[in-house]
Amino acid sequence: MQILLTNDDGIYAPGLAALERQLRQLGDVTVAAPLTEQSGVGHAITYLTPLMAREVFDEERGHRGWAVEGSPADCVKLAIAELCPKRPTLVVSGINGGLNAGINVLYSGTVAAAIEGAFFGITSIAVSLEFHDDARFDLAAQHAVAIIEQILAQKDPESQLYNLNIPTAALDGPTEVRIVPAATAPWGEDFEQRLDPRGRPYYWATGMAPDPPSDEETDLNALRAGHITLTPLKFDMNRRDKLREMQAWQFGQLEQTR
Repeated sequence: MQILLTNDDGIYAPGLAALERQLRQLGDVTVAAPLTEQSGVGHAITYLTPLMAREVFDEERGHRGWAVEGSPADCVKLAIAELCPKRPTLVVSGINGGLNAGINVLYSGTVAAAIEGAFFGITSIAVSLEFHDDARFDLAAQHAVAIIEQILAQKDPESQLYNLNIPTAALDGPTEVRIVPAATAPWGEDFEQRLDPRGRPYYWATGMAPDPPSDEETDLNALRAGHITLTPLKFDMNRRDKLREMQAWQFGQLEQTR
């Protein structure tokens, strides 16, 4: 199996290295990741300037992968078109340092990279670990790859897109995987105003995730309870129920005005 591994934390991120070591049990791994951290860039792509990429090496392993001066989505597009020795059968993005749950999937570069893989009809999985000063990426990578193996063994033949989140509590003892929807409550939009050394105001985002509703289990509820969460996603944003309704609407002819 040919695996493409990427992330949004950058080519030198410890979560990427930990996941690469474990994924090599499943097949050949090509790494293509941003040269610098790209957290929160969503699905941005580079098309107005050249996209630079160079091989990265280290003394221990030799070839480490490709460092791309672009976004996570750029990395996936370029790797599938140019950098992978053959077309990947699996795209994995992570391990991100910090959960990508709830509405945050729309902002996440980690999830965007997986979505980009899905655009190409390739099963793609975003993997994130709850942020902690002493993040145990090696153990999280073991859990992630064990789950990925089970996903591949049980999913239907069509390509799929998944978002996998691992809370810190899940690394401390037995846990379970919950198949849950992503919460859709808006992320907190609080800002703290500060002054720079010249007295000019600037703003620092301080918004936090909302408290999840208790009447429905979502990824936020399950993560707070210490469970690993797995959410199937799709990128088709069409409101097909509204399409059918709106196709019966009547619009008058529009006249050109001067």
